[in-house]
Amino acid sequence: MRGILAVALVVVGATGCGYNTIQTYDEAAGAAKQQIEVQLQRRADLIGNLVETVKGQAKQELEVFTQVARARAGLTSAIQGGNPAEMANANEGLTTALRGLTIAVEAYPQIKSDQAFLRLQDELAGTENRIAVSRTDYNEAVQKYNTYIRRFPVVITAKITGAKPREYFEVTSAANREAPKVDFKK
Repeated sequence: MRGILAVALVVVGATGCGYNTIQTYDEAAGAAKQQIEVQLQRRADLIGNLVETVKGQAKQELEVFTQVARARAGLTSAIQGGNPAEMANANEGLTTALRGLTIAVEAYPQIKSDQAFLRLQDELAGTENRIAVSRTDYNEAVQKYNTYIRRFPVVITAKITGAKPREYFEVTSAANREAPKVDFKK
């Protein structure tokens, strides 16, 4: 047993323990996750403004506004919690609620031509793209980190330091495998 331990220590000593690289990759994954949170928060903020713009012209659609507000609050709460799976689920809930808002807007042609609404729509589309890029960057950083901490001899250092695999930010349903398309110009 001592012989095996001595050989393991020599191998780890000769190849480096990987501690610094583990920390570097973990920080990169954390920073990438923060970018997702920033973009999701931006989306939640923009949607609040979008709802208020539509609400001013479509007062009878109260149920739609209530659903969007609930979903937006859920996303904000999930962002504060920081769990990638919860953020993905809350983002999906907001996307679903936005479908109802899209239908409501279709019934009011004056909304579709409002300049404030059009600017918000463009901002929202840009944010959806930023979310997709941030999600990809995060998942790549997580994959690099998770792969590294599973390689020998770094796996030994990872176990000693308590480094655990990170969760991917995954889309939770087949219906939301791409950024939602919010198109009010029909």
